[in-house]
Amino acid sequence: MASFDDRRDTFERKFAHDEELLFRATARRNKLFGLWAAQQLGKTGTDAEAYAKAVVVADFEEAGDADVIRKVRQDFEAAGKTANDAELASVLSGLMNEAIEQIKEGS
Repeated sequence: MASFDDRRDTFERKFAHDEELLFRATARRNKLFGLWAAQQLGKTGTDAEAYAKAVVVADFEEAGDADVIRKVRQDFEAAGKTANDAELASVLSGLMNEAIEQIKEGS
């Protein structure tokens, strides 16, 4: 029975670790997406950093990526830039690998 308990505990620790990595990677990806969007909007320096933080916070509105994409799309529209949800989703998903690599490297 101890063997089963040890395996269960190991699985639970791995699951918790994986979930934490996913949360951190998603937050990092959203920040990278916000910095990318800020650049498209002509923001630099502290304005770009503040915008990236706003994109990260937007992710807490609802589950999934729709809230992040919606925020950036609306900001683009307000600035006279055109980008549809599919284009923004493509950029967003492309940044996940970069976010994971940065976390692995400790950046």
